[in-house]
Amino acid sequence: MTVGITGLGTYVPPDTITGAEIAEISGIPEEVVVEKMGVTEKHVCPRDGDHATDMAEQAAREALADADVDPTAVDLLLYHGSEFKDHVVWSAAAAIAEALGAENAYATESYTLCAGAPIALRQAAAQLAVEETDTALLVSASREEDLVDYEDEDASFMFNFGSGASAFVVEADPGDRARATVHESAAETDGSFADDVVMPAGGSKRPPSEATVREGLHALQVPDPDGMKERLGPVSLPAFRSVADEALSRSGFERTDLDFVALTHMKRSFHDLVLEELGLDPERDGYYLDEYGHVQSVDQALAVEEGLADGRLADGDLVCFLAAGTGYTWAATVLRWHG
Repeated sequence: MTVGITGLGTYVPPDTITGAEIAEISGIPEEVVVEKMGVTEKHVCPRDGDHATDMAEQAAREALADADVDPTAVDLLLYHGSEFKDHVVWSAAAAIAEALGAENAYATESYTLCAGAPIALRQAAAQLAVEETDTALLVSASREEDLVDYEDEDASFMFNFGSGASAFVVEADPGDRARATVHESAAETDGSFADDVVMPAGGSKRPPSEATVREGLHALQVPDPDGMKERLGPVSLPAFRSVADEALSRSGFERTDLDFVALTHMKRSFHDLVLEELGLDPERDGYYLDEYGHVQSVDQALAVEEGLADGRLADGDLVCFLAAGTGYTWAATVLRWHG
């Protein structure tokens, strides 16, 4: 059995904030925001609209239309986006299925933060292989930009957080309808980073209260930025290499076979270094999302869309979805693109 992507959709809210505006708010030089952090602009959500499920629904409708699949044909709807959604302790997946009219799908959720896209493909492929499931709809959305405090310099590595959504229709044995064939995956986690990025209040350890709101504890924080940087630096690049190499090996390929990498948005210098380590040209074999910023597990879909539009991704190319999410988890999934 083969597993293929038959439809792709994305959505970004119309409002944007520029790197210059972020620099003005944060006090960080514009050159640092634009050139180092890699944010020319990014999309942001209004307070009263474009919630996670709204954006996911828009992306899902586009993906279903791209695949020519009716919502009633979906067997599995998997939400792999941000935990910061319309409500807490609540199933966004069920709400999205209801909004789409996917009445025959069971809806579930998977959280690997920014590493969610390659892992969601891995999970969907596994379920398509062993269950009475023919069609899966993978949806993701994030507006974690809401949780960023631009006056907190310790959290500046998250100033690139943007908003948007993505969706993939994934089918068993799609034949010549496949836009991409899904091959194998790999992932690894280093749990020593579990507490390095956290929203201090709102959970059971520190329930929300007037005091937590007053103290600004409902924004994402980095308790020890220097320590995190010191510990993450030596392990991040080897972890990216490791999961990429393992996914390629399991798929029957090696680095020299790669044509395009859809990589999590990060500072430009490290993005380029990762691609160069894999033997690729950052200017030709990937797409840097400086007009979107980092949109959690939506990044891979955005990179594919822009790569297709820019002529960097073509029929027959071997693609790697390569991602990392705080916690820290690194993940990769290999695909063969068909057009």
